[in-house]
Amino acid sequence: MNADAKPAVVVVRRFDASPERVFDAWLDPQIARHWLFSTPDGEMVRAETDARIGGHFTFTERRNGEDVEHVGEYLVIDRPSRLVFTFAVPKYSDEYDRVTIEIRRLDKGCELTLTNEMSPEIYREWGEQTRNGWTTLLDSLAALLDDENASDEGAITR
Repeated sequence: MNADAKPAVVVVRRFDASPERVFDAWLDPQIARHWLFSTPDGEMVRAETDARIGGHFTFTERRNGEDVEHVGEYLVIDRPSRLVFTFAVPKYSDEYDRVTIEIRRLDKGCELTLTNEMSPEIYREWGEQTRNGWTTLLDSLAALLDDENASDEGAITR
């Protein structure tokens, strides 16, 4: 690791969906609101994306009567293979992480590698929770995409 490198959490997840569908689920607020930064007991009250380089996102979830805001800026948007953004939860820290999403096409579906770089201090305090959080969120995305596939397959076309 070079002197400028930050500690990182890396999570890898396979999906039965196309790279395009997985990629778009990060940027479409109507899809992302159902899985990105959401918890089973929370209520997503705001989901906004300005899906362009330099554009920002805000996802606010109400948890036990408190609003928890997740914010960031898109740095790289290379559909369907790479997305890079900054990320912060101002309620807990004013520090921004850097998240890189890389999506590789497979014979069936795709594989997503998420790398969340953060300061050593944040990593020490939040590293394992961050890994668990991203793993849970990616599981939620997979379930959402599986539900969409089931709906598509059950559709009757005339």
